[in-house]
Amino acid sequence: MKALTAPLYELAEFEEGQSLLKKEKASIGYTGCTDAQKLHLACGLSENFLYKVIVTYSDLRAREIYEEYQFYDKSTVLYPAKDLIFYQADIHGNQLVADRMKVLRKLIEGRPVTVVTTFAALMSPQVPLEEIADAVIHIDADSTVDETELSEQLSRMGYEKNWQVEAPGQFSIRGGIIDVFDLTEENPYRIELWGEEVDSIRSFDLGSQRSVEKLSMVDIYPATEMVLDRRQKLDGLKRIETEAKAFAAKLREDFHTEEAARITGQIRELSEQVRELSAAANLESYIRYFYEDTVSFLRFFPDRYTCVFLDEPGRLKEQGEAVELEFRESMSHRLEKGYILPGQADLLYGCEQTASFLSGLRTVLLSAMDARNSLVTPQKRFDVNVKSMSPYNNSFEALTADLKRYKKNGSRVLLLSPSRTRAKRLAEDLQAEGLSSFYSEDGDREVRPGEVELFYGHVSRGFEYPLLKFVVITESDIFGAQKKKKKRRRQFEGQKIQDFAELKVGDYVVHETHGLGIYQGIEKVEMNGTVKDYIKISYRDGGNLYVLATGLDVIQKYASADAAKTPKLNKLGTQEWTRTKSKVRSAVDEVAKDLVELYAVRQQKEGFAFGQDTVWQKEFEEMFPFEETEDQLSAIAATKEDMESHKIMDRLICGDVGYGKTEIAIRAAFKAVQDGKQVAFLVPTTILAQQHYNTFQQRMKDFPVRIDLMSRFRTSAEQKKTVTDLRKGQVDILIGTHRILSSDIQFKDLGLLIIDEEQRFGVAHKEKIKKLKEDVDVLTLTATPIPRTLHMSLIGIRDMSVLEEAPGDRQPIQTFVCEYNEEMVREAIVRELARDGQVYYVYNRVNTIADMAASIQKLVPEANVAFAHGQMKEHELERIMYDFINGEIDVLVSTTIIETGLDISNVNTMIIHDADQLGLSQLYQLRGRVGRSGRTAYAFLMYKRDKMLKEIAEKRLSAIREFTELGSGFKIAMRDLEIRGAGNLLGKRQSGHMEAVGYDLYCKMLNDAVKTLKGETRTADFATTVELDVDAYIPSAYIVNEQQKLDIYKRIAGVETPAESEDMKEELLDRFGEVPVCVENLLRIALIRVKAHSLYITEVKSRDEVKNREGALKLQLRPDAFLRVENIPGLLRLYGSFLTFTAKGTPYFLLRFKKEGLVEKDAEKLLELTEKLLSDMEQLLKLEDGVQNVV
Repeated sequence: MKALTAPLYELAEFEEGQSLLKKEKASIGYTGCTDAQKLHLACGLSENFLYKVIVTYSDLRAREIYEEYQFYDKSTVLYPAKDLIFYQADIHGNQLVADRMKVLRKLIEGRPVTVVTTFAALMSPQVPLEEIADAVIHIDADSTVDETELSEQLSRMGYEKNWQVEAPGQFSIRGGIIDVFDLTEENPYRIELWGEEVDSIRSFDLGSQRSVEKLSMVDIYPATEMVLDRRQKLDGLKRIETEAKAFAAKLREDFHTEEAARITGQIRELSEQVRELSAAANLESYIRYFYEDTVSFLRFFPDRYTCVFLDEPGRLKEQGEAVELEFRESMSHRLEKGYILPGQADLLYGCEQTASFLSGLRTVLLSAMDARNSLVTPQKRFDVNVKSMSPYNNSFEALTADLKRYKKNGSRVLLLSPSRTRAKRLAEDLQAEGLSSFYSEDGDREVRPGEVELFYGHVSRGFEYPLLKFVVITESDIFGAQKKKKKRRRQFEGQKIQDFAELKVGDYVVHETHGLGIYQGIEKVEMNGTVKDYIKISYRDGGNLYVLATGLDVIQKYASADAAKTPKLNKLGTQEWTRTKSKVRSAVDEVAKDLVELYAVRQQKEGFAFGQDTVWQKEFEEMFPFEETEDQLSAIAATKEDMESHKIMDRLICGDVGYGKTEIAIRAAFKAVQDGKQVAFLVPTTILAQQHYNTFQQRMKDFPVRIDLMSRFRTSAEQKKTVTDLRKGQVDILIGTHRILSSDIQFKDLGLLIIDEEQRFGVAHKEKIKKLKEDVDVLTLTATPIPRTLHMSLIGIRDMSVLEEAPGDRQPIQTFVCEYNEEMVREAIVRELARDGQVYYVYNRVNTIADMAASIQKLVPEANVAFAHGQMKEHELERIMYDFINGEIDVLVSTTIIETGLDISNVNTMIIHDADQLGLSQLYQLRGRVGRSGRTAYAFLMYKRDKMLKEIAEKRLSAIREFTELGSGFKIAMRDLEIRGAGNLLGKRQSGHMEAVGYDLYCKMLNDAVKTLKGETRTADFATTVELDVDAYIPSAYIVNEQQKLDIYKRIAGVETPAESEDMKEELLDRFGEVPVCVENLLRIALIRVKAHSLYITEVKSRDEVKNREGALKLQLRPDAFLRVENIPGLLRLYGSFLTFTAKGTPYFLLRFKKEGLVEKDAEKLLELTEKLLSDMEQLLKLEDGVQNVV
């Protein structure tokens, strides 16, 4: 990066500083720096060091530096501080551990690296690096691996055993295949063993569970910083127990019996967890008992090769003192109440102590003002003369004027742009202005005086060294607004594993011909010497149905929007299910007809065709401060295409809150305004109207677009003015509630209608919307996710864009699960208020909500607490929410009404009272309400400690596990929400029918109905059963876990082509090892079934004829089969006397064959014969499409 650093060598202060840093323990200070220039200076000074540590004063600033310093040094990593106060929670997300582990890994591997961290991170004691390095497991092609030993080792390293790896920090072992998801890796590893030798090592994809690439070796890093063996654990426990005894005795002496009981109980539970379960979630806070000597993070760096940069030492000291004070206070509170042991209270290095660690290393202090009372006293201070760039606010003239001035006095100018194409374009524009500007990719080419070099890169602000005549200007100086943050793309290839994996014994299932029953598990049944797996379903009044595991595609898990309601079981052998089905079918036909008609009408009408994108449009879109997701880009492209075509747009955009739906609407609106059309944006609530209005204003402030708001928050005079201006066409965009639908509102030329959450409007309003809709383009947004299946069946009728990809996560939400304790609540609230944030407190009982608010007010007297619930008057509720959005209320105690769509980026802490009482889908949606900004968000799930919970502590923890990012609970939660979304999309009446047959079957029927109406033929539905004397099942030794087994059965049943069959075989080989013959037979039978079905065969059955060692194969046809009947004699001639055909009653073919008397050989022969016969039938009898003949 010579282009950047070379000019520094002309600076005397820089050269002297560099030579001073060659001495050990050197410490120098620079004052007069600006934020962006500090990093430039640091980059120059650190050129000769392997390790650089940049220490700053807050998490937010650390993230900024981390993103910016990557421009100077690609191998920059962020080392976040452990949250010591909340580390006592039962469970916390492992994102933090992962980030920290990635840094430790780099240090253990000895790679040169720049670490950005905060002073708080240096204050927490750590396990010596050697301990972590010793725990790393190295596996290569020559290793021998003992499964049980490895399993114990991984558990000790903090990995969690699961039947299938679903998240970082998990591992699974099944028959010689070991999957591990190392926290420091993008993809999990799969290690295949041959006995105890390593056969192969591969990485695999989490979504599809298929291998990605072969690896020669892997190092598995611990998933926790405390890797303890049995002895260390027990020794540590002894120390803890001894201290607990003494402490409890002391508390009792002072008559604090409740506190004494609390600490004794807590330690007893801890030791039970460690001894019995060998796992304890929160040992971190007892680190001092397990390790004699803990060290500071700084000790991990060799002093000779390391340089530490301190960003604003004065503020570092402030942060250090604040952390220390918060910790001390919090611990003294907890000690009094008996929540912790005295030894846990010194879990922190004090400020002074941390500063003394710094003095052993080479340090550089970078500050804006001279700070005397800093942590470290530099041996020499320098003052740098540097200026910050003043922003140009989009003015190209001001920029060229400045650049001409720089050229005149011979300055060197470096212009940075985060987009290569823009940099090139800018270079050309500046050349046209007579400046010697050029674009270069060569970072080592130095800029000459009078030149302007454009270079690809991103720094937050520009700076100028007047004495050096060296200037760096960034694009954000020119265009304002910080440009997009590029984010790492995570590739998710392959299919998602189907929902069937979630089927458990006792779940409701729907069988297409027999109706609703209860799944009872898989049973092996042996008949005539062949083994098969059957699925047992029990029905009303004791009826049981056994379904061959190969015919799983006629079974779906019953799903309806109201999970709490138990459905009514059907009875075998009665007509009730057939009646239900035909009722639903006629209802479905109705829906399909409506949809298809609506579609046809819209197709015939001509709409307004908007023009192509203008330059303004492009400029406007580039000002979006985030990186668009793939889904967003395709939705935007589709919307524009619709607008530019002559057909009337009617597009639905679904995506969770915060997935960027509004941005799509904003761009569409801007496009419409460009063509002189007006836009109406209709929202369900006043608050949302206000929010959208603010967003629109913010995004369009640099353009001549007039946006008005119609809602109760506007005075009548304002409203009147809007109405008249609207008629004249002076208002471009009107945002409002159903007030927009009033008769007095008339548009001059409406071109686009945007509707947010259409399902929340009443019937009367919907009619009015329909009137408005008739010939304008419509864009509808909804946050209830629409399920994939439904989406597919509506695809030709309603244009939909689904946003499934979460935006490049602002920051993961730290989720803590803990028993309710007032201290924790108080600390969480105080901490959030300390960073000027706001808090949601979710409390779901309306009758005692006021008392709850009062008790929180008592806990935190300095906060402004209010409460809100759904039974309040609408105006009152609106006022409270409005105050909350404007930041006048600090803590809002509310029922779950907040889950509906409010987006307040200043709320970053959520406390959920009695979290175990809420459904997963609710928790999921609630958690999505926080963490909408650049800050770390916290979600606390509190539950009440209960005597009963002792025995089921394990169960409780595993259930709560699912609330954090770890479990598969979200999949189910999303499913509930999706079904609700489907109900909303199709209306109330249809929801009832959906309940009757279960969601999946409903979708299947709808799909058929739509196809029929569109003129695609559909054959009457019939099932084909295949029963051959062949072993066809999945042995339990091959796939142990029943859920996985079911999932594979379901997927084998869905195989339709030889290619899919091969693919399935590859996957089985990859995931579970060598495929046994009986599983291969399953795959062959699946293909036989598909072929037979296409030939209208309802049953393929083999039977033995004992007396003359013959076998017979019977293929039964449907009487109405569409086949080329005239070729049947030809088929019979092919097989001679072995094949006969009977046309009476139910027609069938019968093929006789000789048996060998060996089971395996006979099975193979039978399969081959069946496959050959079906192929011959296909060639001779199958009709070309469109020609019909009935047997």
